[in-house]
Amino acid sequence: MYMLLRYAGEKTGTSLAARQSEPDFSNIYTFVTDCSTGTCIATVIDGPKPANPTLPLPLPPRYTWNGSTWVHIYEWQWDCYMGEGNPKVWAPARSVAYYTPQRDGTLRGSWRTDIYGGPCDGTVVMDVAAFPAQ
Repeated sequence: MYMLLRYAGEKTGTSLAARQSEPDFSNIYTFVTDCSTGTCIATVIDGPKPANPTLPLPLPPRYTWNGSTWVHIYEWQWDCYMGEGNPKVWAPARSVAYYTPQRDGTLRGSWRTDIYGGPCDGTVVMDVAAFPAQ
């Protein structure tokens, strides 16, 4: 089990969404790792369901070991916040999350999303971390 922390309050990028205020957020996930094919894949087997119905595709989330970092790549629809009382504007997006193991047992990295079109067109980048949970 790991607590995944996303530092959304410190995000950067070219998208309008990168400048919108948002708190950091975290969730606890249980993973199972399988290396039987020669490539290690860590699959989420328990954790909260995403609020965005298009996130992530495919389900369940899978992280692939590239020799130094766990990588999760997925396509989805970004829900661009347009202000209180206004409908969100949806646009295609592609995210890549990187988690690199650290000496202290944590993992640290970044999560980059490229949004294709709409008022939130551009990039959003935030730091991420994972901590062993009991």
